[in-house]
Amino acid sequence: MGVGGTLEYLSDLVNNSGHKHKKKKQLQTVELKVRMDCDGCELKVKKALSSLSGVKSVEINRKQQKVSVTGYVEANKVLKKAKSTGKRSEIWPYVPYNLVAQPYIAQAYDKRAPPGYVRNVENMNMTSSTGTVTRYEDPYTTMFSDDNPNACSIM
Repeated sequence: MGVGGTLEYLSDLVNNSGHKHKKKKQLQTVELKVRMDCDGCELKVKKALSSLSGVKSVEINRKQQKVSVTGYVEANKVLKKAKSTGKRSEIWPYVPYNLVAQPYIAQAYDKRAPPGYVRNVENMNMTSSTGTVTRYEDPYTTMFSDDNPNACSIM
């Protein structure tokens, strides 16, 4: 433990003497989809989210309508603060299309999604035969792998 860690440990002991130790929040990134049309909207959302305690950075991509908040925050508090600005907000609903087994089924495909993204179908109630979404693997990488016993016959 370095000097910084020792000082932090000692200050925690002094500050928390006689009190129950609360668990610290984890550093995380919360991604939101927020409807923003202009620079004023972007500034309003950034200012509101930056005012939350524990926020380290706020990154906004207006073209994708995406806001990334990094810090010691909870997702529901960030979402509530974003909604308080009067903008339509939701947790980022998209994932890269190569992580979804069937990206062009009706539940996953969304024409408003950014290029290369589809809706996260794990969060939706899908009735499928397996009940789980598996990651798509490229058949060419498994065809020529060492784990495939028929790889020599193909070559």
